[in-house]
Amino acid sequence: LLSDRETVGSSNMEDGVSLKFRQQLLLIDENLVAEDVAALKFLCTDLLPIRKLENVKSAVDIFQLLMAEEYLKEEDTFLLAELLYRMKCHSLLKKLGYSKEKVQECLHEKGRVSPYRQMLYELSENITDDMLKDIIFLLQNYLPRRRTTLSALELLILLEKQGLLTENNVQMLEDICMNVSPDLLETVNCYKRTKGYTAGCNFPSFNVLQGDYKHTGEKNVFRLSFCLFLLLVSLPQQENTLPMKESSLFHTEHIRVFTSTQVNKIIEAVKLFSLSFLQKMTSYKMDGPHRGFCLVINNVEFNRSLQERKGSCRDAEELERVFTWLGLDVRTYTNLTSWQIKDLMQTWQHLKDHKDRDCFICCVLSHGESGAIYGTDEELVSIRMIMSHFTAKQCPQLAEKPKLFFIQACQGKDIQRPVYVEADARIPDLSSTQSNISPSESIPEEADFLLGMATIDGYASFRHIQQGTWYIQALCSKLQLLVPRGEDILSILTEVNEDVGRRVDRLGTKKQMPQPAYTLRRKFIFPIPRDPPPS
Repeated sequence: LLSDRETVGSSNMEDGVSLKFRQQLLLIDENLVAEDVAALKFLCTDLLPIRKLENVKSAVDIFQLLMAEEYLKEEDTFLLAELLYRMKCHSLLKKLGYSKEKVQECLHEKGRVSPYRQMLYELSENITDDMLKDIIFLLQNYLPRRRTTLSALELLILLEKQGLLTENNVQMLEDICMNVSPDLLETVNCYKRTKGYTAGCNFPSFNVLQGDYKHTGEKNVFRLSFCLFLLLVSLPQQENTLPMKESSLFHTEHIRVFTSTQVNKIIEAVKLFSLSFLQKMTSYKMDGPHRGFCLVINNVEFNRSLQERKGSCRDAEELERVFTWLGLDVRTYTNLTSWQIKDLMQTWQHLKDHKDRDCFICCVLSHGESGAIYGTDEELVSIRMIMSHFTAKQCPQLAEKPKLFFIQACQGKDIQRPVYVEADARIPDLSSTQSNISPSESIPEEADFLLGMATIDGYASFRHIQQGTWYIQALCSKLQLLVPRGEDILSILTEVNEDVGRRVDRLGTKKQMPQPAYTLRRKFIFPIPRDPPPS
């Protein structure tokens, strides 16, 4: 038996749509609240007429408009799936026969929501009520005097209607973010980098100029000069050109006169280019045919006295998802003894395929003591020994390439634990005989290594038996958040420290502080993946 709302919604939908499909749409509508409908309207702004969207009262109204424009069909529901994905309504995707992973796979080819609209929506999601009040105060001269309470999305739409905010002009948005919360500016900057933003000027793409920076000296100066030349000739010629004298050095009919606005555009574009240029010169090369291998060693069960590391599989799965998203070939190994770990390192040490890879990453999840981790046979393996297999002498294929190691293990004795938080260390009556070793002492004495430790030496690290360890979950979360913004690995690990440092166990008595150590010579920056983060 159909409800009244269902009957009204169905009657307005186009003929030929099956009852089953209409019921699917109505089920989705019933699971969306008013804020979700507002988000749908906003994300559809570039697809549907504003006038029609203003009359929308429910999600069904939007579905009807999308069907009328043939964006939504019974045989093709991807746009709706994309909209739900953007809104993080992942549980509703299955009603359309999709999963979050399936949508992610198709976004690059079939996605319709523009990067500009995505940026604005993400920005609105991060604007708090206090920030919104400040923004409205700053913009009071641009807003209607008799205005009702505005949401962040409504405010953005109002700015767009007044022409103060467009796809090629986000200057006001930048000014607002800088005044209210500089953290919001990162979302705008990420959009500008993705778009190759040039402030409204149709400048030529710089990709050709950025391809290879192995050359130095005169060649780089030539390339920068050539870039400036392209910028100049790409600007529209003004009517008030000045004729040159016959005695001029170059026999050209006219020279160009540029307005101050055009000069500012040139300066801004050159700044963006120079930033990218310098970044390439000071960063590790990460544009090879293959990104590299990532090993994940996940020790969960141990042979004698060490407890099972419940929740560690959650960490291993998250690492695999994130590093696969970053373009690495991930290999996971579970429950290895000390000699199996050593044998595995020797195997990967001699792998010829490293030659065509940009980097190498190894993650170890286990119990540990100062400067070492445990195999499942409860024998210690030195972290320094693990890393030393990949020095330039031992593994020439990885010479001068970044090698990253992330160790999730305690570096000290166990402490009293609450019910849901455990420590990755030996139980109290099995004390370690090793002396304390700092992370910097674990790194081989040569360049291009990074060691990310879950905790400082002598202390325990913590693991939720269902959600995984504080460190690995924070690492994966920050990689997904900050890699798309172009942040380097040390900046990301600083954010990981801040994240983990704020966490406490449920009793409020246990804390943890990670510690990175490195001999990197350049910035390590992951290329921004085409696909959105996996979670």
